[in-house]
Amino acid sequence: MSVGTDAELYGELLAGTKAVSRQLLRDPMTLARGLDGLFVNRAHLRVLSRAYARIEAGELDRVQISTPPQVGKSSLSEWAVFWWLCLHPTHRVIIASYSASQAIKRGRKVRALIRQYGAEYGLFLDPENSAVDDYALTSGGGVKSAGFGGSITGSPGDMVVIDDPHKNRAEARSTRMRESVWSSYSADLLSRLAPDAPMILIQTRWDPDDLAGKVVAQEGRVEDGGRWLVINMPALCTDPATDPLGRAMGEPLPHPKIDPNDKAKARRHWEGRRAGTSVQDWFALYQGEPRPVEGALVTRELMRDRRHYRSGVRPVRIGVAVDPSGGGRDSAGIVGGHLGDDGRLYLTHDRTAPMSTYEWSREACRLAAEIKAQVFYVEWNFGRDQATLALHTAWDALRREWDKARAALSPAELERIKSIPAAEQTLEQRPTNPFSELRPYIDPVNAKLGKVLRAEPIAQQWREDRIRTGKYLPELEDEWSTWQPGGESPGRIDASVYLAYKFLRVPGSGEAFSSPAEVSISQVEAGGGWTAARIERGWLPGP
Repeated sequence: MSVGTDAELYGELLAGTKAVSRQLLRDPMTLARGLDGLFVNRAHLRVLSRAYARIEAGELDRVQISTPPQVGKSSLSEWAVFWWLCLHPTHRVIIASYSASQAIKRGRKVRALIRQYGAEYGLFLDPENSAVDDYALTSGGGVKSAGFGGSITGSPGDMVVIDDPHKNRAEARSTRMRESVWSSYSADLLSRLAPDAPMILIQTRWDPDDLAGKVVAQEGRVEDGGRWLVINMPALCTDPATDPLGRAMGEPLPHPKIDPNDKAKARRHWEGRRAGTSVQDWFALYQGEPRPVEGALVTRELMRDRRHYRSGVRPVRIGVAVDPSGGGRDSAGIVGGHLGDDGRLYLTHDRTAPMSTYEWSREACRLAAEIKAQVFYVEWNFGRDQATLALHTAWDALRREWDKARAALSPAELERIKSIPAAEQTLEQRPTNPFSELRPYIDPVNAKLGKVLRAEPIAQQWREDRIRTGKYLPELEDEWSTWQPGGESPGRIDASVYLAYKFLRVPGSGEAFSSPAEVSISQVEAGGGWTAARIERGWLPGP
């Protein structure tokens, strides 16, 4: 066996090194991990990295990214620009942000990557064109950094990365500032794009009509036949069907400084952020779901004033209201609460989520057992019999499942459960089967009036301090303080409206809902018509 010369061995080693270097160019994250051992690998960053790779492959040319702050998206975008230049050394990349200084900050970090790792890929800074906001490569490419409304004009762009076009909520809420950003985008930035040049938009969603909202309104989403791939990864998953990570409902987003296997710690982190953040900012900054504020039925300030978490109010009647999924909407509204001995309605639980009939009926039953509700109020426009049957079936199934699970427990596990304080017990840990008790009465609700006419009188009850929240319910607060008449009202609003109409005497609401016997509340109050009609139709036994 012959041994090669030093030159031959060096050539083989060099060829192997170059092959490895080329393999690292598969996507930005692979490159970052291969060159920088400190770069953190997390599932959400892999999703973003694959999107960049799809852009380079020509599958996409517009990608919009929204995640909570400080999870690595901006750092990955800097690696993505370096990665792009490694593959396309003659390309000019434009980095744009709300201010020139912010854009330059990103450009500096890309320049540092070129200086440190560029030689391996033939990238060298041109000493004759090295301005901090506009530097070139000896290969012909380069990076231009500019703020919106700044000196983008005149600089060609083979790739554009927009990182936070709006500085903060105040500017994003300002019509004048939004229009200024849109004008700069439309007139200046788009005019500089080379044919088929890709664009990545990374931003906090402060307002429905911000730049991210406008471009999607103009050009549409990929799944609808449009141009933009929209990647939103909220701190806590709200829709498993569309979540890019395939998370379950409420599952936390990974964090670069938290072990990816420690989901409990990640959840505590995001819940801590939610507790210390206003509802409005929580949805914008951490959930990527901006909400309008003008024209809502109630204000955020009012909703904060209506929080009442202290004990001392005795429940007189406890109920669970359900606005089932259906009619083209996949989200089921499930809200629990009680009428207090002070005459107020206290909303205490919100289990609203995208759910099938099987799922919402079981979740409603579990909540009813948890809070020991006496009644279900179920909207039955999509089918009274189906809703009633679903709750019957779910309650019986949960009863059998509880008995089966308890029978399978070991004596040691049974003893451990007995030591758990009653206040900390889950339904499965209760000493007796919570579903063996009498199932709550099912009171179907036929909503005859439109959404606005139903909700407006209840908004007045909020203003008159007849409704309060008995626990922190940020999503419910947000929907009440942002929903505007004219659109489909969310399930949380509808479910809480049903509780309010049933538990409170709402002036002028007599015709808002009919009973299963098609008798209005005002008719009942006039002469017992509701009970009489139910007996006549066989819904209740006669005397």
